[in-house]
Amino acid sequence: MAVKTLKIISWNVNGIRAGVKNGFVKWLKEEKPDIVCLQEIKINDSARAKVEFDFAGYKEYWHPAEKAGYSGTAVLSKVEPISVSLGFGDKAKILRGLSSYSEDKEGRVLTLEFEKFYLVNTYFPNARHELTRLGFKEEFNETWLNYIKKLEKTKPVVACGDFNVAHHEIDLARPKENIGNPGFTVEERAGMDKFIKHGLIDTFRLLNGDKVQYSWWSYRMMARARNIGWRIDYFMVSESLKKNIKEAFVDDTVLGSDHAPVGIKIEL
Repeated sequence: MAVKTLKIISWNVNGIRAGVKNGFVKWLKEEKPDIVCLQEIKINDSARAKVEFDFAGYKEYWHPAEKAGYSGTAVLSKVEPISVSLGFGDKAKILRGLSSYSEDKEGRVLTLEFEKFYLVNTYFPNARHELTRLGFKEEFNETWLNYIKKLEKTKPVVACGDFNVAHHEIDLARPKENIGNPGFTVEERAGMDKFIKHGLIDTFRLLNGDKVQYSWWSYRMMARARNIGWRIDYFMVSESLKKNIKEAFVDDTVLGSDHAPVGIKIEL
């Protein structure tokens, strides 16, 4: 059987309509990824029905939030999946005690099944100012990990998206000043530790060692121009796919969002 290399990119576009205005379609045509996973699309079905996007050559899979202009995920793929599922695949209450999140009303998890792997595109919750959503995020993390382990019983997983956490001090420009802030709390970093303990591989660190590169910058204080950033966007894969990852990268030259695209090339 012929070996095929897929280029998969993940990008928090901070609004797909804004992204298109800022050159997303031109980037898509030039970059030619096989699959693109998008987060924070900020468009629901009714709004999308009024817009025509020129994503020629790609099948589109959308999982918007019910709330207009908020959250949501999407996947554009040249490769047709076997199946597509929204949320954690359970119509019952997804997170115990958090009924507001039943049935993934925030559009945070979109899964495509392919022949040799599951692709899980996720927009993780932000712990928010004063950590008002930290408990919610911890429970989301737990549910997400259980979901990934369930999928792995069938086939390996490629998980990507905006994880909204810098794992180690090397993953943000000013770690000391940000200890305990949203995205760099002990609890959130422990969540990433747990993902790795349970066999998920951070592909960027796997292939790039201690390279310092960021995927998100605040719009304030010219943070991007000064490269005062955070690496909070990841590709994580099942242990069995570790040897298949040929490249893992952050393309911080691409503008159009406060996040940069991150990606992998995977040989299958």
